[in-house]
Amino acid sequence: MDEPRGRVLIIAGSDSGGGAGIQADIKTVTALGGYAATAVTAVTVQNTLGVQAVHAVPAALVEAQARAVLDDIGADAIKTGMLGDEDVVAAVARILDSAALAPAVVDPVMVAKGGASLLSRGAAEAVKRLLVPRAALLTPNAHEAEALTGLVVTTTDGLRRAGEALLKLGAAAVLMKGGHVPGPTVTDLLITPQGETSFEGERLDTPHTHGTGCTLASASAVGLAQGLRLQDAVARAWAYTAEAIRRAPGFGAGHGPLDHAWPLRGD
Repeated sequence: MDEPRGRVLIIAGSDSGGGAGIQADIKTVTALGGYAATAVTAVTVQNTLGVQAVHAVPAALVEAQARAVLDDIGADAIKTGMLGDEDVVAAVARILDSAALAPAVVDPVMVAKGGASLLSRGAAEAVKRLLVPRAALLTPNAHEAEALTGLVVTTTDGLRRAGEALLKLGAAAVLMKGGHVPGPTVTDLLITPQGETSFEGERLDTPHTHGTGCTLASASAVGLAQGLRLQDAVARAWAYTAEAIRRAPGFGAGHGPLDHAWPLRGD
């Protein structure tokens, strides 16, 4: 493989409000010095108050977008987000196989912040069967981990057990996100066959956390695309995301976006 150049192919849905999805991914990759290319899986009608409508992009067109990028620009990492249905999941699995040297960061997006379902039941099973074993890094939150493993995840120990179960399903590494686990401290666990690394921080009392999962996954992906070791990529991504939450601009009346551009201002 050529020297890593920070190219990230993002396969995910569009968020018209700009806080999550493709928009958050592009902002994150750019802010951290990478190059973002995209294959759009769906167009959503949403803002900080929730998702009002979803228009899916046919799987063949999703695959064609990705192949057009890979055949010309190339990718040093691939990040997946909202995929929608089984056909798109299967298409993404084929893409990952054709770009096997680019590590895949799989964010198993299932439900939007406001509660709207973003993944069909059959697609969830397809993610478990087709994408988890192809993931260099899987980034589920507690609810997604429960859906993928059947385990109850309400504590940090629950995160640990679910992460270990996902390793057994074939993921090379799992970043278990603890934002949905109650308590004054948020603890995320990076779990690999070699051991565990925890990332802890004070829980911020803010509604402006829309797109946090997308941001963390994309920040991890661009780190890998730039040649960072997994633990270093995740550590930088975690710090970047935490600061983006702290600096959230306060837009919207609901779950507002993060400040993705904070590293570019030099303040």
